[in-house]
Amino acid sequence: MTKTITAKDVQELRQRTGAGMMDCKKALEESGGDVDAAVESLRKRGIAKAEKRADRSTSEGLIGAEVRGTVGVLVELNCETDFVARNDDFGAVLSTLVEQMFTSGAADTTAFLASTLNGQSVDEYVKLTAGKTGEAVQVRRVARVDAGATGQVGVYRHHNGKLAALVSITAASAEVAGNASTAEVAKFVAEHVAAAAPLAVDRTGVPADKLESERRIAEEQARQTGKPEAMIEKIATGKIEAYLKDVTLMPQPWVRDGGKSIGDLVTEHGKAAGGDLTVAGFVRFQLGVD
Repeated sequence: MTKTITAKDVQELRQRTGAGMMDCKKALEESGGDVDAAVESLRKRGIAKAEKRADRSTSEGLIGAEVRGTVGVLVELNCETDFVARNDDFGAVLSTLVEQMFTSGAADTTAFLASTLNGQSVDEYVKLTAGKTGEAVQVRRVARVDAGATGQVGVYRHHNGKLAALVSITAASAEVAGNASTAEVAKFVAEHVAAAAPLAVDRTGVPADKLESERRIAEEQARQTGKPEAMIEKIATGKIEAYLKDVTLMPQPWVRDGGKSIGDLVTEHGKAAGGDLTVAGFVRFQLGVD
């Protein structure tokens, strides 16, 4: 006789395995209420093992990065050891997830994990992957950039797979966007973003509270050196300007040629492409770093 599945049964199985509520309920239904059989089923499917390891440190992994047309995506897939990250199977999973980012159209990590992949959610797919590797595996974050008909997306992925960036360039027209010079500068700026880690494209993108904090620090430093109060505001303003030049993309010296700024580089390529170019935004992923 098949046992009636209760909420208590599901909760107990969840406590034993660490698996999700719906996974536990399904396993119990399939086993006719036999808890041991349900545990075995979850372990065979890799779900229990993956869930129990969810609190493990997933500081290793790889970042997938690709551009198709005017759309670029990033996927950070984490695991516990570099050994697993370098495994061909792990790389194949990452490639599948990158492909899923394009086909799903997901704009954020929550939507991506809920999207359907081969008849199951991406979240479920990753859990099964974790069971096969014997390590905790998780999608830490994803990003999608669409530059539109009058734009270009540049991509850079470091050779070790642990650092990547996307840059969106907006052009004066579709013709300018499609010019080889526009594509070239998009790639150059993506490489620079990966290397220099700017906070924002320009000063308008730097949070006001961050600027206020920097101003307070500059004022206190000036006071500690004995500067007159009448000079402190001017000194702090000068330091803020220097700070903005250092942390925002457009005024930064280009990593390939410190004699020109990123702003200069974009202007030059715009002239070569036949119209104005604007850096609309960027996304930078470094493994394990927010």
